[in-house]
Amino acid sequence: MDIDELTVFPRRAEEMAAEALADTRVVVISGARQVGKSTLAQRISRSRPGSRELYLDEAAVRAAARQDPDGIVRHDGLLLIDEIQRVPDLLLSIKREVDADPRPGRFLLTGSARLLGLRDLPDALPGRSETIELWPLSQGEIERSPDGFVDAAFLQGPDIKAPKSRLRRADYVDRALRGGYPEAVHRSSHRRRARFFESYISDLISRDVKLLSDIERPIDMRRLLNVLCARMAGLAVVDNISRDLGLPRNTVKRYIDLLDLVYVVRRIPAWSSNATTRAIATPKLLVVDSGLGAHLAGLTPARTTDLSVPVGPLLENFVLGELARQLTWSEEPARLYHYRDRDNVEVDGILERASGEVVGIEVKAAETVRADDFKGLRHLARKLGDRMTAGYVLYAGQETLPFGDRLRALPLSALWQAEADT
Repeated sequence: MDIDELTVFPRRAEEMAAEALADTRVVVISGARQVGKSTLAQRISRSRPGSRELYLDEAAVRAAARQDPDGIVRHDGLLLIDEIQRVPDLLLSIKREVDADPRPGRFLLTGSARLLGLRDLPDALPGRSETIELWPLSQGEIERSPDGFVDAAFLQGPDIKAPKSRLRRADYVDRALRGGYPEAVHRSSHRRRARFFESYISDLISRDVKLLSDIERPIDMRRLLNVLCARMAGLAVVDNISRDLGLPRNTVKRYIDLLDLVYVVRRIPAWSSNATTRAIATPKLLVVDSGLGAHLAGLTPARTTDLSVPVGPLLENFVLGELARQLTWSEEPARLYHYRDRDNVEVDGILERASGEVVGIEVKAAETVRADDFKGLRHLARKLGDRMTAGYVLYAGQETLPFGDRLRALPLSALWQAEADT
């Protein structure tokens, strides 16, 4: 499992994991298949003298771990265990080991499913571990740019510094179609990426999902995925999806929960406050990787050049995914929501920090922006007053433009080019 240094993207999670290992006994890097967990963990492990590595994808290692879990976790230095969900009983042995020797930096684990969602999982590691979520590559990681939009939005508000963009609508669509799986990013053509996405989904359903739960009809899971991707960045109304697929509501809900556990989809919760009592509570569906979502929705570079094909949901999903990635490393402790009320007034994304301040975000696929594009943000500003520190329309144009008090139009590239300096 040697690393080719020429193909490794810098990951912001590497510094976070190193910091966690300095004061925490067990660090878990968790995320979807093929996002680079093993590569990242290997880089960290091999930078530390005396470390050891166990890869549970290897049958012999897996058999040894099941036969003697206590013995295999004994090690003086850092022990990397890759794909820990394959032998979850190891967690009890790790717990006993770190209780007996509570030094920080004992174990580095990776997993392709959220640990607490694993079937038959023994008591995990409360108070002994820190989990770092690794998403597909962000645009900033791909392009070596700051990725500081979330922090800049709260620190700078309407005075956010976003450089003029050279990108056009077609460039943003290309980035959304590419997605962020390292293997897909490295492939040079849409055709080769499509082959990767097909293989990815087949392996995911046959391996990761089945590890978590018995699926009566895998073909129904694939049908559901296609429907969810066709509705990316839309409301996750289970009853409607159930009706369209002809599947029981409970089955649809269980399958969506499983897809959430293996990091294929996420549900963005609805936001409301006492000032917005007409808000609805239905979450919005985010496909974690826009490239995978576009593939399953049947979107191709040729199709997206047809002006009758809506690319708005694809770009909205792309933007929300970039925000979700940044929230895993931003200094600002914020959460991502969406807003829609019973009058169909909506804001695509809302960032709210713990102290209550809010940043509103609208996404537009056009290269021009109009005053009417700020309708939802103005509604929110009237309701919240000074609590809304800024409202942005992210669009496919090039300039930063003022549209009134605390309201700005920004190029979509501000997401990864904005810097969080004061």
